[in-house]
Amino acid sequence: MSSDQRESQQETTVDGSGTTTMRATAATTTFSSQRLRINPNNEHRPESYEDLKLDFPSAVYSSLEKYLPQQILVSSREEKVKFMTDIMLRHLPHGERSRVSTLTSSLELLPFTVMSSDQRESQQETTVDGSGTTTMRATAATTTFSSQRLRINPNNEHRPESYEDLKLDFPSAVYSSLEKYLPQQILVSSREEKVKFMTDIMLRHLPHGERSRAQRHSVYRQKIITNYQPLHKELYTLAPMQCFVPSFIKAINESSEKSFRSIISEPSPGVFVFDMLQPSFCEMMLAEVENFEKWVGETKFRIMRPNTMNKYGAVLDDFGLDSMLDKLMESFIRPMTKVFFSDVGGATLDSHHGFVVEYGKDRDLDLGFHVDDSEVTLNVCLGNQFVGGELFFRGTRCERHVNTTTKPDEIYDYSHVPGQAVLHRGRHRHGARATTSGHRVNMLLWCRSSVFRELKSHQKEFSSWCGECFCEKKEEKGRALDALRQVKAFD
Repeated sequence: MSSDQRESQQETTVDGSGTTTMRATAATTTFSSQRLRINPNNEHRPESYEDLKLDFPSAVYSSLEKYLPQQILVSSREEKVKFMTDIMLRHLPHGERSRVSTLTSSLELLPFTVMSSDQRESQQETTVDGSGTTTMRATAATTTFSSQRLRINPNNEHRPESYEDLKLDFPSAVYSSLEKYLPQQILVSSREEKVKFMTDIMLRHLPHGERSRAQRHSVYRQKIITNYQPLHKELYTLAPMQCFVPSFIKAINESSEKSFRSIISEPSPGVFVFDMLQPSFCEMMLAEVENFEKWVGETKFRIMRPNTMNKYGAVLDDFGLDSMLDKLMESFIRPMTKVFFSDVGGATLDSHHGFVVEYGKDRDLDLGFHVDDSEVTLNVCLGNQFVGGELFFRGTRCERHVNTTTKPDEIYDYSHVPGQAVLHRGRHRHGARATTSGHRVNMLLWCRSSVFRELKSHQKEFSSWCGECFCEKKEEKGRALDALRQVKAFD
């Protein structure tokens, strides 16, 4: 089609990494008189389209190129893309084109917004106490946003600022981690402006009323830490040689997929099992938890349980183990999740929820089918003697597909071994069978990525990790190829 005939234009953009994106921007197209060849030009060597972000798989364009008429074949790659995209879009069912455009555009630079000074209803209060510590807090929940966007890929050349001297709504490490994803306009602004922008992002992911709950929880935690006397103080500073088995330390030090694979088994896709904790560390942790529960009973202190499903157990962060668990996640878990779970933010884990759960007589018996509030979950059995309690896995699903049917190849049951760890996506559906005798205690670390959660909120399909999205995308690709075959048959 000619330029003045084209109602379905192609937008061509180049992002910071040099990747070119080409998208159709309207649904109605007027075609010129050019037609596809009936027989392919087998002497022609097709171009590669893998460096472009297109409406259809790049391999489809390379395959179709041999059927282009000579006038189009000798034109620029952009013109060929326009011509072939127009042909394929003609064969999509009514309304399918706009759906495809929505799905593909959601993977481009994702919209996120920052408030301007005159737009901000959720202001930051900045105060300095007598010790010189600066406190920054948002004062309202309603905000009006401008068009600023987060980067999809981090600026690894940027060195983040430290936020440890500030009292913030979230851990300082979260701000340092998120800073690499800030747009350039925000990145060069003052630290206060960056804090405002990043706080706005994270507050978006707190349910209504969660903010005040988090502040009350902070006061609650401080009361425990002030009054509780630890039994094993060495637990509170992570000493690798005393904590981990030698094979795990060796793999982490080498920090490569090969070294991780040497200690890991993957009995089911996305479920990784490996020996991790020393027996002596497990014993100390069990004793510490027992000592904490004894203190709770003696002081009549009412504690918060790990989650809404477990009636027994304790939040490890609440009695001072948060710094140790931060180090565990950042230095020993994140190197592995960066390799195996990059599709769910494994490289950008920046916060955690650490706790122990207890099963057996006079404790929780089992745990229903569920997904975790995490990107990646670490589950390690600490002991004691028990029978039953197997974990059962039933496939990874996004929120839209969480209740869909389990496929035969997604069924896997795991039997706990003290000191052995299981690492899996938080969205991997699972549950725990009844512990029929004895007493079982497990330590869990829900690892989260604020970056991934922000990016995910703008996407509609997750075929890289959701089993059902993957099947839908595969079926969609099949339909596109069928349409292509029909084009070849009729043109």
